[in-house]
Amino acid sequence: MPNHTVILEFVLLGIPHTEGLQNILFAVFLSFYLFTLLGNLLILTAIVCDARLHTPMYWFLCNLSVVDLGFSSVSTPKLLANLWAGSRTISLGGCMCQVFFYHLLGSTECLLYTVMAYDRYAAICHPLRYTVIMNRKVCALLAAGTWFTSSFHATILTSLTFTLPYCGSNVVDYFLCDIFPVVKLACADTYIIETVSFTNIGVVPMVCFGLILMSYIRIAVSVLRMRSAESRRKAASTCVSHLTVVCFFFGPCALLYTQPSLSDILATPIQIFCNVVTPMLNPTVYTLRNKEVQAAFRKLKGG
Repeated sequence: MPNHTVILEFVLLGIPHTEGLQNILFAVFLSFYLFTLLGNLLILTAIVCDARLHTPMYWFLCNLSVVDLGFSSVSTPKLLANLWAGSRTISLGGCMCQVFFYHLLGSTECLLYTVMAYDRYAAICHPLRYTVIMNRKVCALLAAGTWFTSSFHATILTSLTFTLPYCGSNVVDYFLCDIFPVVKLACADTYIIETVSFTNIGVVPMVCFGLILMSYIRIAVSVLRMRSAESRRKAASTCVSHLTVVCFFFGPCALLYTQPSLSDILATPIQIFCNVVTPMLNPTVYTLRNKEVQAAFRKLKGG
């Protein structure tokens, strides 16, 4: 067998075509990151402290806030260090952690959106049986299932990525360690990891999106059958926030992982939107559109 140099660290080139803009980008991304942390921590605090929000919908929203806190912290701190101090190197273990937690939390978010759609379907289409369908045990099992399934998913992808031999360049032409930029450096056939990645990261989210779409078709039919305009308005308002964040999540994912040859000019802004902007938008959307959360915030402020 030929001798191969063992790679112990990678070099992240950062965001392409941003020479001279590092300070501006640092300030922008730091603002987004701090707003993400603050917004999601406030939602967590409001839900935990207000007994009126101890319902299935807010239990899943609580999980979503935990995911967003972690997801934004997977790559943003390293990106900020790159922009501010030019710290581009990342250890092999650090790169593995980025890949694992990026896909663990991304998959959990995808599954949580699907579970939340089912929760809205049960609440609107079967209101009399809602408390039976979505009891505490079912909610706990659904939440635990999303985390367990995502852990299995992330373990497979990370294992397949880093069991490949890396014997050439260690320069990753990206701002974070993700599967497609990293496997480009492998000196072996990457067909298996690319196929598994397409299946896990492309097909599975599309199935989840299909299930969400089916849920909302049923919800729309039920809403249209309601006689009271107030009931229709209330039912619709509880779904708008969820539909908005679903579109923010699934749209970019569909482009990124079903089109691995997407040009850097398009791929990098889409990835940054997913990593930095979307976790910030979730608490913003739920706060602006949800009167119960706003009331909980006022209670926190007054208390």
